[in-house]
Amino acid sequence: MSMREMLEEVSRLHHARPPATPEQIEAFERSVGWRLDPDLRAFYLYCDGADLFDPVDPAFSFLPLNRIRRARVVMRKDDTDRAGPASWYTIAEVQDSNYILLDVGQQQDGRYLIRDGYNEAFPNPDYCREIANSFSEFLGGALRSNGRWFWLREDA
Repeated sequence: MSMREMLEEVSRLHHARPPATPEQIEAFERSVGWRLDPDLRAFYLYCDGADLFDPVDPAFSFLPLNRIRRARVVMRKDDTDRAGPASWYTIAEVQDSNYILLDVGQQQDGRYLIRDGYNEAFPNPDYCREIANSFSEFLGGALRSNGRWFWLREDA
């Protein structure tokens, strides 16, 4: 499924917020010191965050730009290296105080990698492992997931 098809599905079947403006995106990029990759730029120009499945208790709540922060600040209330890598940012909330993390320190084909933000083991990379090669790969998995954490093995 293309990014455009996924975005249309988000607005048709889920709960998308109004789009971010190019000025909001530019201000966000200045404040964090990195640029959105093509997948993220397309998403935020289409909707400034979205809740998938249930609007009250969403399985995936993609954060608006103004709520994207370093994961170590959000999850440990500490912006030092002992609290986790500076390059991991929260991009979505999932249930039970867990997050989906954007790793802006690693790219593949010009897109940032996505990590599991498992709260109990954060920031151990063995538990906060890479779960998608891009935001579009993760979004596609989320849309097909029926609200489940599709990246976890059934027997884990």
